[in-house]
Amino acid sequence: MIMIHKILVANRGEIAVRVIRACRDLHITSVAIYTRPDKSCLHVRIASEAYEVGEHPMKGYLDPHKIVEVAKQCGADAIHPGYGFLSENYEFAKIVEEAGLIFIGPKADVIHKMGNKNIARYLMKKNGIPVVPGTEKLNNESIENIKKYARQIGYPVILKASGGGGGRGIREVHKEEDLEGLLQDCKREALAFFNNDEVFMEKLIISPRHIEFQILGDNYGNIIHLLERDCSIQRRHQKIIEIAPSPTVSENLRKTMGVVAVAAAKAVGYTNVGTVEFLLDDYNNFYFMEMNTRIQVEHGITEEITGVDLIVRQIRIAAGEILDLEQSDIKAQGFAIEARIVAEDAAKNFTPALGKVTGYYPALGPSVRVDSHLYKDYNIPPFYDSLLAKLMVRATSFDLAVNKLERALEEFSIEGVTTTIPLLLAVSKSREFRRGFFDTSYTDKNMEVLVKEMQKYKDKKNKFKNEDQILNVITEAIERFEKDNR
Repeated sequence: MIMIHKILVANRGEIAVRVIRACRDLHITSVAIYTRPDKSCLHVRIASEAYEVGEHPMKGYLDPHKIVEVAKQCGADAIHPGYGFLSENYEFAKIVEEAGLIFIGPKADVIHKMGNKNIARYLMKKNGIPVVPGTEKLNNESIENIKKYARQIGYPVILKASGGGGGRGIREVHKEEDLEGLLQDCKREALAFFNNDEVFMEKLIISPRHIEFQILGDNYGNIIHLLERDCSIQRRHQKIIEIAPSPTVSENLRKTMGVVAVAAAKAVGYTNVGTVEFLLDDYNNFYFMEMNTRIQVEHGITEEITGVDLIVRQIRIAAGEILDLEQSDIKAQGFAIEARIVAEDAAKNFTPALGKVTGYYPALGPSVRVDSHLYKDYNIPPFYDSLLAKLMVRATSFDLAVNKLERALEEFSIEGVTTTIPLLLAVSKSREFRRGFFDTSYTDKNMEVLVKEMQKYKDKKNKFKNEDQILNVITEAIERFEKDNR
C-alpha cells in the first residue's frame, strides 16, 4: 500500500477544516492554502502548515498549476480537493496525477465523463440505467428544432448546463413562448459559472423527490453504496435540509435503487467516494439525474447512520487500501438530519448577509454534530459560498430526529449576522415535514406559512434581547447606587 504522509487541502472553510481533522486523526501532516482575505480563516489556523496562494480572493483556489506547485514545494504526497472550486475539474485531477501526486478522488477520465451531463446521460442509457427523457446538447441546433424537441418531450421541460452543478445553469420552461429567452439565460449563466455554455433539455418531472446514494469504491473494482439521503427540501435547486435514510423510501425500493446506483458507478469504473443522484416521482419511478465525483456537503449524515468516516475512507482508498466492507455490512443506525445554516435572510428572498460574527454558540448535546469554520469575531467575506455551519442530529426514529433538530436549532445562535436558522426551525416545526409529506416543491409551496413561523422566532428572540437590555440597565443602576452610597 502507498503511504501518504502529507496532504494539501485545495479548499477553504468548513470542508477544509473537516479534511484537516481527518488528517490529524490519521497522523498525516496537513497543508492549508489560502488567499489574502482568508488569512484568518479556521482551516489556516488548525493546519500543520499553511501557504498563501495570492491576493485575489478566488484565483488562488482556482489555479491548478499554483496549487500543484505549492504541493511539490512543501513535499505533499497527495491533494484533497474537498467540494466546489476544482473538486470536479478533470483537468486539475490530470495535472495532479501528471505531477506524480495522488489525487484523492476518482480518476480524471471518470470526472470528465460524469462532469458532462450529456456524456453521463449517454453512458447511463447505454448501460440500462433509467434516465429522464431528453435531448443531447442543443448548442448546434436551431431554435425551431429546439422547439420541436420540446413539443416531442412535452411541456414542461427543463434546460440544464452540461457542466453544471450546485443549482446553477437551470431553467424551467412551462410554455413555448418562453423557451428562446430562457435558453439564452441558461447559456449565459452556464458560461459565467462553468466556462461552458453547452445546454441540454429534459422532461421536467413535476414535484419529484431528490434521492441520492452514497457510493464507495476502491481501486480494485469493489463498489458498495452507503444507503441514501433525501435532499428534497430545497430552494432554487439548492439543498436546505437532508435526511438519511429517506423516511419515505420503502425497503424494497431502497434495495432496487441501491443496486442501480452501484451499477451506474461500475459502468464508469468509479473509484473513491461519489454520489449517484436520482429523481423519484409519485409512482416510485426513478431516473438518473447526475453523478457527483467528489465528497458531498451532506456526507456527515451518512457517516452518522453508518459509522463510516468518509473522508478517512477517501484517504485510505487513495493510498491503495482494499475496501474491507461488503454491502451486507451497511445498515442504518436510526435517522440523521442535516440543516445547512447559511448567511442569508430567507424572509427577504434569501438576500445574502455579511458582517462580523459577534457571538457563536453552536448547539450541543447527545448525537448532535456541528461542522463549521466559524468562531467569534470572524468576518464573513463576500467572495465565497454563504454556508456557515452544518447542524447534524441523529436519533432512533425520524420523528425523534426532528424533535432533536428543533431543539438544537432553538439553542444554536450566531450573532452579528442574519442566518437561515429561523427558516430551518420553521421547517422542523411543520406538520408536512414531520410526516414526510414533502418533495422538491415544498419550500416554494409553503414559503408564506414558513415566513410567518420565522417571524414568531424573531419576535421571541427580540423579546429576550429586550429583557436582557432591561436587566442590564437595572443592574447598572444598582451598581451606580451602591457605588454612590458606599
